[in-house]
Amino acid sequence: MLLTCTVRSIANLLKPRGRAKAQLELTDVPAYIRNELGLHGMNLSTEFLAGASRESLAKLRDTADKAACACLLLVEPDPQPLANPDKPDVIQAAIDRSNRVIQAAHLLGCNSASISIEAPDTEEAFETAIDSMRKVMDHAEKLEINLLINPRKGLTEDPDRVTDLIKKIGGFRVGTMPDFDAAAASDDPETYLRRLTPYASVVLATTHEFAEGEESEGGPDPDLDKPGSLEDLVDMLEAAPPPAPVHTTFDIVPMLRAVAAVGFEGTIAIDYRGKEDGTLGVINSRDAIEAGVQALAE
Repeated sequence: MLLTCTVRSIANLLKPRGRAKAQLELTDVPAYIRNELGLHGMNLSTEFLAGASRESLAKLRDTADKAACACLLLVEPDPQPLANPDKPDVIQAAIDRSNRVIQAAHLLGCNSASISIEAPDTEEAFETAIDSMRKVMDHAEKLEINLLINPRKGLTEDPDRVTDLIKKIGGFRVGTMPDFDAAAASDDPETYLRRLTPYASVVLATTHEFAEGEESEGGPDPDLDKPGSLEDLVDMLEAAPPPAPVHTTFDIVPMLRAVAAVGFEGTIAIDYRGKEDGTLGVINSRDAIEAGVQALAE
């Protein structure tokens, strides 16, 4: 599984907030994610592309490629009303918006774009959403972009409903983008993710609050408490690595277990939404996920 970073996790670095200018420009973000956060790709939200031109998108794509931190996913955060049969103009506007997101994802070199569907869970809305999504998928398939449905309340709240929708839409490029927050809100987080992840190329690892991890039983080797040489110091540090942070909002280990159980080999996108500094939050998220994956492998 590839660990990547959503840009909104570190949005504080892109806003002045009392400074003369932002700490990072958008074109600086790929190198920051790769070099400072140790992650291997970025996921961008359309909110950061207001006023962007084809040339600026191409520049960001090239900069990301040079930094070895490609933009893999473009997310439309605003739910799209693709399923109101009484408002065809609203549906057409949502289709047009979704197509523009797909076009921008193509220009950025992404392999996927994500949208969510705003609709009640009714049969009429379900059938309308199928027709609307097929029109969007025509554009996605022409540009070879995977279109991922990010579940939300309403029509796509139940995982079985989402998979039924995907099967009805048809094609190889429509899938899901399940997230830990939605799983945690469900009655059975592991089952939720087991149902959706087989249709996903990206899983959103939403994280919030962390606490310091506890030392393993026994603590560090007492024989290494007082290193007598540089080699002893290195041995001591390697013998007693700091414990990984623990996600306290909900347990992420069952989430990772569910994702691994279905053989997922796609991208885990860290989306930190806590109150701490974004950089620290992403690093804590990375360390907690890596520790969880390691624990499951042992």
